[in-house]
Amino acid sequence: MGTCVICGSPADGDVCSTHEEDVFFEFRGTRSNQLTPDRYYRGSVDGFAEFGVFVDIGPVTGLLHRSEIPKRLDSLDWDSGDEVFVQVLEVHDNGNVDLGWSLRQIEREFRGRLIDDPEIGKPVLPENDSEEEAEAETSDSDTESEPEPEATPEAASALEATQVEGSEADTTQEADATAEEAKEEATEEAETTEATETTEDDREASAELERHQIGALDSALDATVAIEGTVANIRQTAGPTVFEIEDETGSVDCAAFEEAGVRAYPDIETDDVVRLVGVVETHRGEVQVETEDLTVLEDEAAAAVRERRENAVTERSEPPVTSLFVPDPSVEAVREDLVEAATAIRRAVIESRPVIIRHTATLEGYVGGAALERAILPLIREEHAESGAEYEFVDRRPLDDPIYDVEAATSDVTNMLEAADRNDEAHPLFVLVDAGSTIESVDGLSMLSIYDAESVVVDGGYADATDAADTLVSPTAEGGSPVSTGVLGSHLAALVNDEVRDDLAHLPATSFWTELPEQYADLATEAGYELSTIEDIRNAVALEAFYQSYEDKRELIEDLFWEDGNASLAAPLSEQFETKLQTELDTARPHLEQKEVNGVRIDVLDVAAYTHRYDFPPTELLLAELHRRTEDEDAATVTIALDEDELFLERSTALDVSAIGDAVADRVDGGGVTPKGGRDGRIEFLSGRREEVLEAVIEEVSAWLG
Repeated sequence: MGTCVICGSPADGDVCSTHEEDVFFEFRGTRSNQLTPDRYYRGSVDGFAEFGVFVDIGPVTGLLHRSEIPKRLDSLDWDSGDEVFVQVLEVHDNGNVDLGWSLRQIEREFRGRLIDDPEIGKPVLPENDSEEEAEAETSDSDTESEPEPEATPEAASALEATQVEGSEADTTQEADATAEEAKEEATEEAETTEATETTEDDREASAELERHQIGALDSALDATVAIEGTVANIRQTAGPTVFEIEDETGSVDCAAFEEAGVRAYPDIETDDVVRLVGVVETHRGEVQVETEDLTVLEDEAAAAVRERRENAVTERSEPPVTSLFVPDPSVEAVREDLVEAATAIRRAVIESRPVIIRHTATLEGYVGGAALERAILPLIREEHAESGAEYEFVDRRPLDDPIYDVEAATSDVTNMLEAADRNDEAHPLFVLVDAGSTIESVDGLSMLSIYDAESVVVDGGYADATDAADTLVSPTAEGGSPVSTGVLGSHLAALVNDEVRDDLAHLPATSFWTELPEQYADLATEAGYELSTIEDIRNAVALEAFYQSYEDKRELIEDLFWEDGNASLAAPLSEQFETKLQTELDTARPHLEQKEVNGVRIDVLDVAAYTHRYDFPPTELLLAELHRRTEDEDAATVTIALDEDELFLERSTALDVSAIGDAVADRVDGGGVTPKGGRDGRIEFLSGRREEVLEAVIEEVSAWLG
């Protein structure tokens, strides 16, 4: 029985059970059943999956499930090979290991380090290097000779004779050593020559191997193959360097080992065209190639590889099905644009370019953005072998505003350049949903184009920036009427990935607050959704879109739209939506100021004074619902939400807010009046000219409708 090195209490080892949580262990065993539950271990990240992180603890791999991580999985700043600390929760009979989160992720935050060696049977302190050195020094000093006594003349003569004999012996030994060294050098030279000849023979044999398509590697397990393609990604782990090579049929991870943590083939860079020879194996159930030789191809050989891939990428990028969900004349008018946008998205996935989905933090933004994410994720899983690729190659980032301004673009470009610098990541494709189609977004989109980042804009509202994006999907740009962006996004997602059409069939119906079109109601019903459930999902998503608006809330949104039993999840959230909305309506309605000008009824709500400004619902949603519930069917009615320095207008038939804003700017000189967001946007102004601006807006609106 020992004593605890932390508290001094009796312990079976160097630390008591109470303080085992204050230290971390290094595992020296070989099997998972030798791990001890509740202990904290040092490990390394082995890979990522949708459901968590795989962590190696010595030769044993465990799963840190996403439910154990106190943050979003894709927000972890871990990379493969990173040192991490985890707690062993449970070791199952089948060898699976469940891991838990450790708040301590730095060695110095623990109170010590212990060795978990099953052969010893108890936790022990690691060997102390300094003590070993001290023992070595003591041992050396113990072997030093004592000072010799002064020699007598007789002893001196004997010593001299001995030294002469020793000198002759040393000469003989030196000659023998020289001969031995010459023999060793000759042997080493012969071995080097033999190794060189063997390497050259291997290279000749490798050169004779026919190229094997990456997409067919699963049929060549344990065989030595040659593949040719471009380097899509390079990852340095604590062990090998992993090169992701892609050809016209797919991609594969290729592990190359120099020594632990050291970059293999340092001259190879991303986008190089290479020929790789290696043995096909499996790693965590996925095909991987163990690299034996890797060389860069040039000139005609490289051009041939690129041409094969370009032809295949072009063909694979085209949507296999180009029909819409259901006939819809408004959407049919932009079907060719939808196909072009779908082709751009599919191509980005195939070319290993991340797809960044930027959508408004509104119901329509979430419907369209989530539909695209749902379509893209399976394509990424098919295209990329490594676990966690779906978090690397698609990112949905909500926007607070339908304007993609320089601030948003600066954030995206900064992230893009950092990813390119740190991880050799290709520039993304930016897909803007329910945003980016008006002139206020031109500067932001131009910033992306400066860095050769391609953009796609999908917006059902009025578009007046028709040339800013590389691809624009907008019915109004084609001379049509506005449509729901959620509907457009759902149709686009079905073109991106035809295999998820059934998953998307109910989404268009969730985009409508009133007058649900029959074709989309039928589509949802055929998909197995009752219309009451559709309403609950709509309300729940609108509620969750408001909170943590800058977060994608991937798992929660997926559960609301698709998880089995989503009705039970959406229903209580829908009740919260109704309660909060009704509370705000009850608060606002008594404070509506009604005016009638030129036969037009204008209702004005001072939202700065008579609403809970920072609680749900947001101003635009409240305004729309307030207008629906107070509109006079027999007279033209306009509802205005007036804030400190901006106002919104709502009418059942569209108003040209941009034109009204321009007219008001002429009337209120020096008022800083600026229309934002195009014909269906808002009007901004200086708060000091608030009353003058409101009066001018009322006069312009009444003149517009009178």
